[in-house]
Amino acid sequence: MRRGAEPRGDQLFSAQQVQRPLADRLRPDRLEDVVGQDHLTQGDGPLARMARDRRLASMILWGPPGCGKTTLAGLLAGIADLDFVALSAVMTGVPDLRKVFAEAAARRASGRGTLLFMDEIHRFNRAQQDAFLPHVESGAVTLVGATTENPSFELNAALLSRCQVLVLKRLDDAALETLLRRAEDAAGHALAVDADARAALRAMADGDGRYLLNLAEEVLQVPPTPVLDTARLAALVQKRVPLYDKGQEGHYNLISALHKSLRGSDTDAALYWLARMLAGGEDPLFIARRLVRFAVEDIGLADPQALVQALAAKECYDFLGTPEGELALAQAVIYLGTAPKSNAAYAAFGAARRSAAESGSLMPPMHILNAPTRMMRDLGYGKGYAYDHDAPDGFSGQDYFPDGMARQAFYRPVERGFEREIAKRLEYWARLRAERARGAP
Repeated sequence: MRRGAEPRGDQLFSAQQVQRPLADRLRPDRLEDVVGQDHLTQGDGPLARMARDRRLASMILWGPPGCGKTTLAGLLAGIADLDFVALSAVMTGVPDLRKVFAEAAARRASGRGTLLFMDEIHRFNRAQQDAFLPHVESGAVTLVGATTENPSFELNAALLSRCQVLVLKRLDDAALETLLRRAEDAAGHALAVDADARAALRAMADGDGRYLLNLAEEVLQVPPTPVLDTARLAALVQKRVPLYDKGQEGHYNLISALHKSLRGSDTDAALYWLARMLAGGEDPLFIARRLVRFAVEDIGLADPQALVQALAAKECYDFLGTPEGELALAQAVIYLGTAPKSNAAYAAFGAARRSAAESGSLMPPMHILNAPTRMMRDLGYGKGYAYDHDAPDGFSGQDYFPDGMARQAFYRPVERGFEREIAKRLEYWARLRAERARGAP
């Protein structure tokens, strides 16, 4: 093109295409080309049905970053022949929404519908979310909200009742590979990486298609030789911090995964979830507290040393800090994962609390009450108490439940670990109690 000349239309389009990020240029034009969300877009999936009927309901798209929420919203607008308005809650206030709603009402009066795509809708507070209600209710806009956070935590019930919540999945390895092939087709040449580096590239994306295409765009710029191995690839692109919001759902999901892996005695899986949480920046003392809780809830007296190990790990981390103290947490995870499991103490205390709530304020039996004054002794406080150390076998067999309340068996030890020994002790005392009740010596 001559200097100073006006660019031709095809030249201008080509220049604009080059300037647009690869992830934007590769957005699918058809619903069926969206990768990784077949449960929504194929067959009888809800979005597939809406597309066939060309009728959309307001919806919340909930999924991790880079899984296709924005792409799906744009495609749905085109399928339903609606004007597409995209906003982000980070940059939008209620005055901006009022303007959008007014324009949508005017558009509707002229026979056009509006699809309002609200990215990061969870960023709005509850009062701001209420601004959507009348316009969604009236059909002035079809709302497609996108969120990475659990809608049941972040969106108010009134808005959720007017929207269908659709869960998008993290892109799996096959979906990410499809995106890499599309990137190579668009560039006209293959990525200059070996098989291991290609797998590492997908792993770095951590299920985020947009992030993967950004990485691919960078790698596509390097010369075809030498082919990059994993080490050279790592030097070229920065490693991504694992997706983990320690204040929101990711925090609860991963601690649940750690707890349940320990309960299932899957020590290797538990170590993996511990590593994931630490890599994501979780507070190690939060993890230590949960390990202590696990020791008393899921192991208890099946291995009394479990609590000792969990508390020692907490103390060790307090003393050493990161990273040295993290090894103490790993050691505790290994001990807890391999220990015999029992929730008998947890269940016993729960049953005792329920019984205490149901029985009200029953007094202890008189024979186990102290009598520090003469009047109390005259009233019968402490009368008939049998001092166990003076009884045969050091066991009197007296009943210590309230008068009028039948004996309860809250604690039922399991036949695992140290609780097997405890069960023998309880059985022994139960036999002696029955003998004492019959008057046997």
